Amino acid sequence: MDPPVREEDGSIVFELTPLQYRFLEAEEDEILFGGAAGGGKSHGQLLDALRYALTYPGSKQLLLRRTLPELENSLIRMAEMLFPASLYRYTAARHTGFFVNGSILDFGYCDSERDVYRYQSAEYDVIRFDELTHFTESMYLYLMSRLRGARPFPRQMKSTTNPGGVGHDWVKRRFVDPAPSDHPIADQDGTRRFIPARVQDNRFLMDGDPLYIKRLQRLPERERRALLDGDWDLCEGRFFSRWSRELHVCAPFPVPEHWKKYCALDYGLDMLAGLCIAEDEQGFFYVYREIYEPDLIVSEAAARIRSAAPSGPYYAPPDLWSRQKDSGRSIADLFRENGVPLTRVSAARAPGWAILQEWLLPRLDRDGNRFPRLRVFSTCCNLIRCLPALVWDPDSPGDCCTEPHELTHAPDALRYFAMGHPGTARRNSKRAPALLGSHRKEWII
Repeated sequence: MDPPVREEDGSIVFELTPLQYRFLEAEEDEILFGGAAGGGKSHGQLLDALRYALTYPGSKQLLLRRTLPELENSLIRMAEMLFPASLYRYTAARHTGFFVNGSILDFGYCDSERDVYRYQSAEYDVIRFDELTHFTESMYLYLMSRLRGARPFPRQMKSTTNPGGVGHDWVKRRFVDPAPSDHPIADQDGTRRFIPARVQDNRFLMDGDPLYIKRLQRLPERERRALLDGDWDLCEGRFFSRWSRELHVCAPFPVPEHWKKYCALDYGLDMLAGLCIAEDEQGFFYVYREIYEPDLIVSEAAARIRSAAPSGPYYAPPDLWSRQKDSGRSIADLFRENGVPLTRVSAARAPGWAILQEWLLPRLDRDGNRFPRLRVFSTCCNLIRCLPALVWDPDSPGDCCTEPHELTHAPDALRYFAMGHPGTARRNSKRAPALLGSHRKEWII
């Protein structure tokens, strides 16, 4: 096999995996190439640094690890192996790589929060983080301010990482949660993109070390999910510990007209969370559309719901039937008057969560394939973000914490669907009332 970088007839030839190529070509302000170990992330980072240095003579880049030993044992050594000696030399005393065209690549580290100030007067065209989840958010944001210069070069923050580490939550919140994988994110902070990495996509590693996956499979569950599966939904104390983005999130597809369709909502002036759910012939559920919008009065909320789900049933919790003291009417009355007749369902928390826990378990379909009963379209970003973020309530067995409140809206709507689904209603009608309040996990769905 040819080396990843070689000189050929006066040109520099790069051997790349498709995901590495996407990382090199990405034009957003911030890019994260993250996921499983062995996905070619660090090689992609170095190859991109080489490409940028040769494309923009005199450019300045910074490549960071959390500690100096990590830097010396990985990136510095790897760069000297990858980069052609005719183009690059490394000076250990300065931790700097020099290219023949005047470009430089500084290798840096931040052992502590205060270490970022060693770069206080620096200017860089590209800043690169290897293992971004080892850094804190404040480190990242401060170093972003060093992205500046007078030359008209494109400026980017480009990072690679595995899930886990001290920065897992903020990295997930900034890059993974806001949009489906490999889709652009645009907000007041600029543009971002998350490119997922899978070890199976790195043909160089698969050809050179075919037993690597077997070694990862022997790891304890948490490490295996992070390093083999690239699972970002890892969190100590997670309420839905069975949730896996790889297993429970699917690409959107046209929902067949004959499938049963439902809508469930959690409504308040702080947030309308509505979920459109389809059920196929075998009883598998797909959350195919979501509404997630604050500050809507009932008439506005009803309009959004009618647009997303033209027909019911529309499941909602009992509190919407409470009569207002001044008018004697309920919020459910107002929804009905605005074309959304609500169906009242139980708001019992532990039984509803227990049903959802069962729906997350894989089961056989009629073709012998194993799928969870509940899957979510990748376009339903808020449900995908909030459901795995819920944590156990230590004071209430069988329940999750209700704080932070922002995380509860979409999961609550899903719980109302679980309690309102006709199959649930039939089973509940056959149970003794005491069982409905039980925290035992013995629900067979």
